[in-house]
Amino acid sequence: MITIDVIQKRIIEAIKNSGLQQVQIAKELRVSKQTVSHYVNGDKLPALDTFANLCKVLDLDANEILGIID
Repeated sequence: MITIDVIQKRIIEAIKNSGLQQVQIAKELRVSKQTVSHYVNGDKLPALDTFANLCKVLDLDANEILGIID
């Protein structure tokens, strides 16, 4: 079963493995660097629209992050 914790870990891993700096990601998402830092630290999850844009910025498959497909 997929849980919020699993989704959060996948987001954290994707951001860390992206090769992009948090400030770059923040600029693309039009959020603060601190907001991206919260995602990386596991303090917060992105809102649905921000999650969709994060997937675009990082070239991720949202279905994979959400555990719909492996």
